[in-house]
Amino acid sequence: MPDETSTPPPPPVTVGVLREAGSERRVALVPEVVETLVARGLEVRVEAGAGADAWFADDAYAAAGAQVTTRAAAAASDVVVSVHRPGPDVLDVLAPGQTLLGLLGARADRDGLVELERRGVRALSLELLPRTLSRAQTMDALSSQASVAGYRAALLGAETFARYLPTMITAAGTARPAKVLVLGAGVAGLQAIGTARRLGAQVTGYDVRPAAREEVTSLGATFLTTSVTAGAGDGGYARALTAEETAAQQAELGAKIAGFDIVITTAQVPGARPPLLVTEDTLDQMAAGSVLVDLAASELGGNVAGSAPGRSVVTAGGVTIVGAGDLPSRMATGASTAYARNIAAVLGVVVVDGAIALDPADEVVGALWVGADLAPPPASVTVPSVPTVEGEGA
Repeated sequence: MPDETSTPPPPPVTVGVLREAGSERRVALVPEVVETLVARGLEVRVEAGAGADAWFADDAYAAAGAQVTTRAAAAASDVVVSVHRPGPDVLDVLAPGQTLLGLLGARADRDGLVELERRGVRALSLELLPRTLSRAQTMDALSSQASVAGYRAALLGAETFARYLPTMITAAGTARPAKVLVLGAGVAGLQAIGTARRLGAQVTGYDVRPAAREEVTSLGATFLTTSVTAGAGDGGYARALTAEETAAQQAELGAKIAGFDIVITTAQVPGARPPLLVTEDTLDQMAAGSVLVDLAASELGGNVAGSAPGRSVVTAGGVTIVGAGDLPSRMATGASTAYARNIAAVLGVVVVDGAIALDPADEVVGALWVGADLAPPPASVTVPSVPTVEGEGA
């Protein structure tokens, strides 16, 4: 006979996966990672069609142990995970005690997340992760997605460029290798350098941080130097340059950029306008057929004058500028898989012994948690599990 006085086990922590809005093709969790989370004792609810644009079918999620359900049911989970900040249809219905986890844009718009915190919804924004912490490397979504972007940027530059990248010896003669310049030697830049080198191009890298020289040359590329240098700033990024330094940098780079066939720019500032590295005057000096791939292109601006997010623009002089701020979305399967592993690593820190436990004193949680430095939110409310109707959302 069972012991009628025994306490029933608590319900499992539920994790909801949303389908992203607009043109975003990535998904926050993939079946491979869902299977791991279910094995940990979590209950995963996936909005029907959430992974379709990244080629992850609903059947694959179900086979991994997830419930494929409605958007409302996924959004009612204890932890709601997403790539970008969800829209009002989700944010407005989140209840006290729930946790929202993803690339929430905390640097660009913190006020909206603070409002969630005031309502008792915990917001964990991956952009705030301290990237210099060794234990945070497996959670570093900015780096994982930047690696995808850098790899794809080199391929996009090669595809757009109307000549060979490597030295090619043919019956019609020998073609010289393309000259590729990568501006910025962070994660994206180093991946772009390595990929362009593997494609056979003659590659040069540039960064304002002198310490980047060793990383660039270790990949077999040449390091471009200017008189403008800057050490690392907050979060492992290069510090912002002064107006005088920016002008000097643009002038020196402009004189050298004109000699390259493909230029890949990677200098991004989370939540802020990226630095202008390639001016209109520099574009006018470049040869017809040259290609620029701007990874910083967004509504906030880009590294290249005239770049437009998601579009290719050809100047009057025949130079193609590719606004490529969305490359991880264009490589959705690989990018989603890497991102899902980041999400799983964060969940391993915030779900402890079968319950959500956010410790603001923890160096990772305290950094990610938008409300860690605010007044304590209202007492957590247990969010009831939402039953999944058989066949719902299929």
